[in-house]
Amino acid sequence: MTELAAEPWPSVPRGGLVLVPTGSTEQHGPHLPFDTDAVIAAEVAQRAAARLEHDGRAVVVAPVLAFGASGEHQDFPGTISIGQEALRFVLVELVRSIANWAQRIVFINGHGGNVPALHRAVQQLVAEGRDAAWAPCGTPGEDAHAGFAETSIMLALRPGSVGPERPVGHLSPIGELMPALEASGVRAVSPTGVLGDASGADAREGDRLLDAMVSSVERRIEAATTDDRGCLRDPTPDPHHGSLTSPAAR
Repeated sequence: MTELAAEPWPSVPRGGLVLVPTGSTEQHGPHLPFDTDAVIAAEVAQRAAARLEHDGRAVVVAPVLAFGASGEHQDFPGTISIGQEALRFVLVELVRSIANWAQRIVFINGHGGNVPALHRAVQQLVAEGRDAAWAPCGTPGEDAHAGFAETSIMLALRPGSVGPERPVGHLSPIGELMPALEASGVRAVSPTGVLGDASGADAREGDRLLDAMVSSVERRIEAATTDDRGCLRDPTPDPHHGSLTSPAAR
């Protein structure tokens, strides 16, 4: 596995697979840092790349794209969003550039707000003849934002960046919340910015959830089939492997 940011150009293989982590710079409640999505996406990409690099296949991990479409979090100070159209343009130009020396590009996405831009960007890139797709950092049943899943993973990866609070936010499923989130933003639904329950977060659960994410990304990339959004399909999802054990999920 080649971590692009740390290598000189002669070390970069041609014609291989490139994973581009996509995250955000947005509020994650009163206890998690603004780069949570970026940290998780980068870690999943690096671990997946290490597993995928076999039989002589070259896998490169690009630096994380730390700015995304986070307009729903804009009412919280510190959030930086570039919006859907700017993000789409950036994604397209990244692939056009990378395709000069790589064969296949997969975005490893850590922020749900990036999905519309990913969909449109990949659709355009495929129409141009590029081998591009995206895969989510997700597990079945996880809470939406800054709750059990993300707090547990950050406790496993970077415990020093996690604050002492373990807040409980709005617990409704994200599908039920979407109309309100799209109309008024996260703050109108949850004043703390948390959509989920972080009270039972645990580093060991974070390790387990992270492994489930990496395994899913690995399967998706190996299978190489996409849905109508350009998202790589997981051919053998295990609904139990990634399930939550937070109080809200019991």
